[in-house]
Amino acid sequence: MTVLYPKRYLTAVLVAVITLHYLLSITYDNYGRISSFTNISERIRTNEEPTEAPSIPDLNRLQYTNASGESANATFVLLARNSDLAGVINSMQSAEDRFNRFYNYPWVLLNEEPFTEEFKSRVSVLTRAPISFGQIPKEHWYQPEWIDEDRAREGRQKMMAKQIIYGGSVPYRNMCRFNSGFFFRHELLQPYRYYWRVEPDVRFFCDLDYDPFLYMQKHDKVYSFTISLFEWEPTIPSLWRTVKEFITEYPHYVENHNAMDFLSNDGGRTYNLCHFWSNFEIADMDFWRSEAYIAFFEYLELKGGFYYERWGDAPVHSIAAALFARRDQIHFFRDIGYRHDPFQHCPSGEQHTQNRCACDSKDTFGQNTSLPPVPLVKLTSSPLDYTPNSCLAKFEKLFG
Repeated sequence: MTVLYPKRYLTAVLVAVITLHYLLSITYDNYGRISSFTNISERIRTNEEPTEAPSIPDLNRLQYTNASGESANATFVLLARNSDLAGVINSMQSAEDRFNRFYNYPWVLLNEEPFTEEFKSRVSVLTRAPISFGQIPKEHWYQPEWIDEDRAREGRQKMMAKQIIYGGSVPYRNMCRFNSGFFFRHELLQPYRYYWRVEPDVRFFCDLDYDPFLYMQKHDKVYSFTISLFEWEPTIPSLWRTVKEFITEYPHYVENHNAMDFLSNDGGRTYNLCHFWSNFEIADMDFWRSEAYIAFFEYLELKGGFYYERWGDAPVHSIAAALFARRDQIHFFRDIGYRHDPFQHCPSGEQHTQNRCACDSKDTFGQNTSLPPVPLVKLTSSPLDYTPNSCLAKFEKLFG
């Protein structure tokens, strides 16, 4: 015989269960936790087929591989002081967002003083790639003792009187000398061949969906740039004379298929002041480590021009690349949008659109509304890259 319980009995049982659950929840802390739906759900999942535990990033290059599946032996290099923290963050974030978050090349940051813990912690969160922090050896940074300080001071005072930028700055001269002849000798850079130089407070405008390091490697390039312009002659009055003395004494270092025509309008008799703006450069450190370049730098060093005048690493690098490498080993990265105040290079046409460039293609280096473009070559960049204060047309004329 089937027994049918009245509905009132079922209601009473349900009320009793709910009341008991409530009393236990407020009386025993652990009861609420172990009886929660979340806990019950997790306990059920533990009886399911086990899944592989996620790997923990260890910030090495094996963990974060190049998006192309292939990588070059390369690194970013950034020279900065602790006071440059905000500018370093801006530059690294820009480089990471536009390129390196997909390629994970390491960073080497150098300073003439130890980096602070705050500096290191703030920049370390910007990338998944490895970061190394190094201190520059004193002998690679500070003015050598053999420099005649009276003569050097006199030279600085003359430049200050002419209102030449950094004319009175010794630290600026230290930086130019270091970038010319010592950065590639730093112990943290010894494992690497290629480097991409980044400075504080620069900006990269466009996505870069290929690896420029691999491009350099596969096409046998040793030096590359985005902006080319004229040097300020009062900062280097004796540099070209010194260069001519060097190539007269060491003619075997000069490459037969060189780019002398980029540097000189008269076959090398005078310097036309054209150079590559070296605050952006992607280059092969084996070129700087070569016998030819080391001999060249040491020759310049003994002349004292980094301190008696204001020789910059931009003309030094440019002259060396133009003379000791084949002209086809120098490359213009026209598709890399880049700004270092006060100048910038902005791609145009399809490159601007496809690479989502944030810059105005009409605002690119050489812009001067009072001067028309120079129609020396077929325009493959913005016309404003070819105005008279730019040397890009002269570079491209080497190849056409």
